[in-house]
Amino acid sequence: MNKFAKIAVICFVLFVVFAPVTAFAADGTAGPTLTKSTYALIGAGIGAGLVIIGGGLGIGKIGSSAVEAMARQPEYGDKIQTAMIIAAALIEGVTLLALIICILCVFM
Repeated sequence: MNKFAKIAVICFVLFVVFAPVTAFAADGTAGPTLTKSTYALIGAGIGAGLVIIGGGLGIGKIGSSAVEAMARQPEYGDKIQTAMIIAAALIEGVTLLALIICILCVFM
């Protein structure tokens, strides 16, 4: 996926998230009020989504690189697999920590 496609996907997602808010504000009547907790929920949802996407991309990149390296040098497959599992576990731990922080921001 090239850089333009990534930017297009991010713009589309942001449009889908914020389009209902602008629709309520456009008709001139009293729409829903956006409080601090509403913004916290929106921010936590966007943050959690970005965290999960980043973690998935990181683990996917590690997996694809490890399989490619094992195909080139099969004799080092065990060492490559061990390093891949350790790196994936570290990424998953950081992703889980960031996800918990996003969830806790909603309740504070």
